Amino acid sequence: MNEGERALAVFVDFENLALGFKGKKDKRFDIQKVLERLVEKGKIIVKKAYADWAEYADYKRALHEAAIELIDIPRRFMSGKNSADIRLCVDAIDLCYSKEHIDTFVIVSGDSDFSPLVSKLKENGKGVIGLGMKESSSNLLVNNCDEFIYYEDLERPLGIPPKIEQELPERKKEGFQLLVDSVLALVRENKEVLWSSMVKETMKRKKPSFNESYHGYRTFSDLLADAEKHGIIRLRTDSRSGTYVVVGFGKEEKKADVEEPKEPKERKTPKPRWRSRPRKLKPKASDPAGSEQAPSEHAPTDIAASETPAPEPKEPSEKDPLEPKPIE
Repeated sequence: MNEGERALAVFVDFENLALGFKGKKDKRFDIQKVLERLVEKGKIIVKKAYADWAEYADYKRALHEAAIELIDIPRRFMSGKNSADIRLCVDAIDLCYSKEHIDTFVIVSGDSDFSPLVSKLKENGKGVIGLGMKESSSNLLVNNCDEFIYYEDLERPLGIPPKIEQELPERKKEGFQLLVDSVLALVRENKEVLWSSMVKETMKRKKPSFNESYHGYRTFSDLLADAEKHGIIRLRTDSRSGTYVVVGFGKEEKKADVEEPKEPKERKTPKPRWRSRPRKLKPKASDPAGSEQAPSEHAPTDIAASETPAPEPKEPSEKDPLEPKPIE
């Protein structure tokens, strides 16, 4: 048994379960659903069921196939009213003191008479899980257990698991379905990081004969990689160990690829909102001719042209021979 894995002992008060199923013709007790849920908690070491099996002969085959030890209690008028309950309590207390490696007890019943047994097991440092029908489970027992599971909740799926393609080979489909069930089990147990080794351990607890080579893969990592390729799970590689970690179901939607065509590849530099204005040259105070001209002539449009000084106009002389004479 791996370090940190819990060892479970399961005690089934079958007569109490039968009361919950009484009058429901469309429903039958399925022990496989109970065991599949409990293997998510740890490794089951002991499995015992108590009842007058002459009255419940229809369930004996299924319980035998699940490797459950059937403790036969004679009819009530021969052994008393609560003989099954008393025998269950004696076996549980005996196992509590004699088998120290068993750290979790599962009481499959809703009878409040087991509440003192739960308290005594908790006094000795054992964890207690209860399981029963909602209609026939006492609130006293439900509140006293460390955890209580209703049988009706076993039939409700957790979330929406991905669909497995029908075109896949039968062995590959079987392996992918076991993988999905194991991941759902770990999510239900509130595991924060789903390491690949943790997923494989859960798969082997659910199906002890599991082997990745039977499903056509050389290693378990190849199975995980192929499951991601078919859109069943999403993986990431741990930077330190280099192993796979399951991060979710389905294909990963790449947001960057969707938003890429919307954004231009080359971004143009934005134009400034303001424009530079050319500096105006102030007219010289010593130039009397320039002051009489229009201000527009002194406001050059180009800064480079303003740097070149304009030629000063020459004053006409009286003896200029080229000066035109007035017409008389």
